[in-house]
Amino acid sequence: MQARVKWVDGMAFMAEADSGHALILDGAPEIGGRNAGVRPMEMVLMGLGGCTAIDVMVILQKQREPVEDCWIELSAERADVKAPKVFTRIHVHYVLVGAGLSEKKVARAVDLSAEKYCSVSAMLKPSVEITHDFSIQKPGSTASD
Repeated sequence: MQARVKWVDGMAFMAEADSGHALILDGAPEIGGRNAGVRPMEMVLMGLGGCTAIDVMVILQKQREPVEDCWIELSAERADVKAPKVFTRIHVHYVLVGAGLSEKKVARAVDLSAEKYCSVSAMLKPSVEITHDFSIQKPGSTASD
């Protein structure tokens, strides 16, 4: 796997993966950025969410669970130092929507991703406390239900 990150201007960079997909990274205005793209640490957090979401969906689809929607809410804490401001804690909350979803199967899928399959989680675990939980919602309910 390869990637290329090229300076555009200010604190903005174009990041391109060998898959051909690209995005803009940018810094905060206080360091000269224009807030025109995702911050690098946000990408790490989103990468964790995407990796584990794919794992959970693959597992549940193989089990023929009736998932109608899925999203991952992540919250992270960073070191209270000047630099490096690494993540110290991340909480991953999975929300799955579907009529008749098995709580036991969802719990197992979440645990398998967190403990065995998610490559991003495995990379972060040695230095970051990662916790997780999940909720199951019935179709038609709102996020606040």
